[in-house]
Amino acid sequence: MSDRKYRQRGYQDEGPRERRPQGAQGPKKPLEPRDPRMPRDPHVPNMPGFREVFRCTRCGSIEPIAIGPESTCTKCGTDLHACVQCSSFDSGATFECMQQIPVRVSPKDARNTCTFFSARIKVERETGSTPATAPGSGAKKAFDDLFKF
Repeated sequence: MSDRKYRQRGYQDEGPRERRPQGAQGPKKPLEPRDPRMPRDPHVPNMPGFREVFRCTRCGSIEPIAIGPESTCTKCGTDLHACVQCSSFDSGATFECMQQIPVRVSPKDARNTCTFFSARIKVERETGSTPATAPGSGAKKAFDDLFKF
């Protein structure tokens, strides 16, 4: 009887294998000529760009970055020179502002004359495509012109 526990055949049943030296693998194949029309590098993905935008905190519409003291949102009419639109606004900070201000400005969504105001500008990914300039122009018009008789 065998001194092994299991009776399956394993690596210990065979004798030591003969190993080939690594340098003697045989003749190498000649390199195939490369077709110059085929791209060598992988395609670079079309990654969208980034842009800086200012959005109204109430409705989310994109507004111009240059904000004056009398600016209002074009969509909802909210005052844009207000604490909630400022980059220093933080609801957990003292007086709800990250700047050192002597008194709390209230209400936070109304127009004020704070000297620390700076618009809350966000960096967003450009995900949309640019619209066509006018109907009937561009590629569709050029395609239709091909088949006019």
